[in-house]
Amino acid sequence: MGEVIACANQKGGVGKTTTVVSLAAFLAMDGRSVLLVDLDPQGNATSGLGISRDERAVSVYDALLADAKLGEALLDSTIVDLSVVPSSRSLAGAEVELVPAAARERRLARALTGVAEDFDFVLLDCPPSLGLLTVNALTAADSVLIPLQCEYYALEGLSQLLATIDLVRDHLNPGLSLKGVVLTMHDGRTSLSAEVTADVRRHLGSLVFEAVVPRSVRLAEAPGYGQPIATYSPASRGAMAYRAVASELLTRSGLEPGQSLQDALERYRAPRSDHEAEGH
Repeated sequence: MGEVIACANQKGGVGKTTTVVSLAAFLAMDGRSVLLVDLDPQGNATSGLGISRDERAVSVYDALLADAKLGEALLDSTIVDLSVVPSSRSLAGAEVELVPAAARERRLARALTGVAEDFDFVLLDCPPSLGLLTVNALTAADSVLIPLQCEYYALEGLSQLLATIDLVRDHLNPGLSLKGVVLTMHDGRTSLSAEVTADVRRHLGSLVFEAVVPRSVRLAEAPGYGQPIATYSPASRGAMAYRAVASELLTRSGLEPGQSLQDALERYRAPRSDHEAEGH
């Protein structure tokens, strides 16, 4: 069975969906079979891969609340080896509908049975909240990846998320581990980003990925074209950063990254001139 990774942060606007979509694309391009499950009612991971939420009658909502087979909801993306279970508009009411449901925290884990083993990685894009959809993801996951924006309030929200992860581990999923924290939206031109990065590394140590994702115009543009950064602007700094993150993720999972990802991490580590544009 492939590794199930929940990408979670209850704070919106931290680059969570960008991280999920980018990593899914680079892992697939590295030869891994990847399934992306879009649990966010906004459906940004679905549209970010050029897929309409109305393209398929069966969605993750139906698998959670209508006893449909999750396999019936799988869609192929434009990237080889990357499949998607799309979000749907109905998912907006799922938090309320799950409350009286039997085994409400384990609906996703049950739906993934018989599907996850067909993939090397299953990436779960959680909504920006700590409600039942996120709890379902944490209960179904082997590990959690946390994107963290380089801003002063980042650590405050992180403590609440870590407390939720501990509760899920204690009561629902004792095998849940923390894959790590990915720093996003870093602006190398400001002292603020440097201070926050140093602060997070001081508090969390080796849990923080070495590669830091820059604030990037190209990363912001890519979803509007229905493409991950891997195909929209593969030579951009944002793409290089996410290649490096993908390389680290594979290493943390005990796997050997392909040469392209290894090279990206080495290039990322190489000194860069101060006048390099941060936004490309």
